[in-house]
Amino acid sequence: MILVTGATGFIGRELVSSLVEMGYPVRLLIRPSPKSPNLPRGKAVEVAVSSLSDARGLRAAMVGVDTIYHLAGVEWRGAYADLVKVDIQGTRAVLQAAIDARVDRFFMLSHLGADRASAFPVLKAKGIAEEFVRRSGIDFTIMRSAVVYGPQDGFTTGLARLLAALPFIFFMPGEGRTLVQPIWVRDLATCLTWALEDQSTRNQMYELGGPEYLTFRQVIEMILREMGVQRRLVGVAPPYLRVITILLEAMFPSLPVSIFWLDYLAANRTCSLDTLPRYFNLLPRRMSHQLDYLRGVNWQRELLVSLFQRRRRV
Repeated sequence: MILVTGATGFIGRELVSSLVEMGYPVRLLIRPSPKSPNLPRGKAVEVAVSSLSDARGLRAAMVGVDTIYHLAGVEWRGAYADLVKVDIQGTRAVLQAAIDARVDRFFMLSHLGADRASAFPVLKAKGIAEEFVRRSGIDFTIMRSAVVYGPQDGFTTGLARLLAALPFIFFMPGEGRTLVQPIWVRDLATCLTWALEDQSTRNQMYELGGPEYLTFRQVIEMILREMGVQRRLVGVAPPYLRVITILLEAMFPSLPVSIFWLDYLAANRTCSLDTLPRYFNLLPRRMSHQLDYLRGVNWQRELLVSLFQRRRRV
């Protein structure tokens, strides 16, 4: 049995679908909520309800489990994210329950740039969580991913909503020259799934990214082309943009803006271009060929819907 945390998130849903299609029995760890969870449709899965701080609930969820995919994270909440409680203490609690249950393998999804000494809170939290995984005694595989994109993501669709909200100009950190290496969500899910069958991936850490380095400006220009709109791209000094973002998060917590993205774009977030072909025999897809889901969408309406949904969660 495979237990997946963060299974109802953007990446989690794709991973669960991939695992089920390959015939694996899957159990989703769902946090208690008055709302109905966004479960994968048409997939035969089990569900365990427990928060990451509930030791008894986690032990119950681990019954019969031999593999864990730990995807749970809270950076999507931006300034409202409790990184210590979820990313650090939550990972530690899941690991302890896994040790008690004699789980055989532990997969963790992390970020490029994760480091215990990082000045950026999300990357620091991921770095600390990675260290817990390495020291747990359980065979682990850590996947440090570049920014992930696909339908219903928080990256390209979030940018599309912001572009729709700003009718004339779009502010970028600096000149938009920061390099990113976007990876298609299905490529990432495939790597996570195939690694389960490859024993050489035990006790290894991989940095995964797409097949090309792109500047943030190039990414914005791709999204604008798919949306069929034009905006003037204006560079703003990162310190000023940070102040603006903090104010917007405080005044409008439901907007698709986040300090996390400014931190992410503060430095190049890239890795070797040949990791997927070399380790997973997979040729990753180019971003320019996978953005058709941005076409023909009323992004003003999508912005209003996302504001309402996030306001209920914050």
